[in-house]
Amino acid sequence: MAENFSLRCYCFLDRMQAQYAAFIGTVTQGDLPTEGMASLYIEMAPGNEVFRMVDIAVKATEARPGAQIVEREFGMFEVHSTNQAAVLEAGAVVLDRLGLKVQDRIRPQIASTQIITRIDPYQAQLLNRFRRGSMLVPGETLLVLECAPAAYINFACNEAEKKASINIIHVTSVGRFGRMWLSGTESEINSACDAATRALESLDGING
Repeated sequence: MAENFSLRCYCFLDRMQAQYAAFIGTVTQGDLPTEGMASLYIEMAPGNEVFRMVDIAVKATEARPGAQIVEREFGMFEVHSTNQAAVLEAGAVVLDRLGLKVQDRIRPQIASTQIITRIDPYQAQLLNRFRRGSMLVPGETLLVLECAPAAYINFACNEAEKKASINIIHVTSVGRFGRMWLSGTESEINSACDAATRALESLDGING
């Protein structure tokens, strides 16, 4: 079953942080998560496999689906629960059905990292027009981090919030690359960048 199947992303969030959970609540079309819940993101190709995998996961466990997305090349879904064991079991059920293991996932790669100090008011206004999170205030420091596969950006963002006092401006996790925009003081943004980088580098897998 797994011969032509690519497990592009498999990442477990043990505890959704307050801002991250609030942001996801503004973009999800499924069950709304809250702070403290565990979450699992799985990205795959071919994308249509998402529909079958979500059905398997929610029938077998108490985990609830927050996202089920298919775009041109890939599919991605997310499940969450206050019970970490239920989320891990949902992932195990999906992997078992596919005949895969976690190590078959593609290892995340950081494509770009930018830290911009003292954001100009005009730049802030442009970014604020598409954001779904906090307002970007002129004079703040901005972190823009890009990774592939895209869904890993959720793990990076949640881990950054654990380690630094930042504001989440926006996160995109669908497509070829995932991106996050975080703002704060220069020192806190540096800490967030380090935390996100370490988090992504800690995940094993195959080279994409």
